[in-house]
Amino acid sequence: MTNIEKCRIIELPKISDARGNLTFIEANKQVPFQIQRVYYLYDVPNGAERGGHAHLELEQLIIASSGSFDVVIGDGERQKRIHLNRPSFGLYICPYIWRELDNFSSDSVCTVLASRFYDEKDYLREYEDYLSLRFSK
Repeated sequence: MTNIEKCRIIELPKISDARGNLTFIEANKQVPFQIQRVYYLYDVPNGAERGGHAHLELEQLIIASSGSFDVVIGDGERQKRIHLNRPSFGLYICPYIWRELDNFSSDSVCTVLASRFYDEKDYLREYEDYLSLRFSK
């Protein structure tokens, strides 16, 4: 199985009643890793793009907590565009996957759960560098 095939939508538990919905996330249960960091993107200007990098070791779960956006993932050979618009679904991204986020709605909040603390050395920020490393393995 290639890395892009390991990337998948994970349905998160959703508890609904007359008061609204509640979704919870537990490390190593709904998320296949220990959560070390959580961050979120919001107030993304119309037409802006985020991401544009890959990670050497980091795993992520990307959730549209509010609104919607697209995540484009690729492995240097294949590419997929995934539209996220429900807070009870997240996109799992494994290491060595290039990702770009775009098409943000005006009310979007993108929540990201990460398997590692921030480490700039884990980032591949240039696509050419990513391809060189990806195909040298």
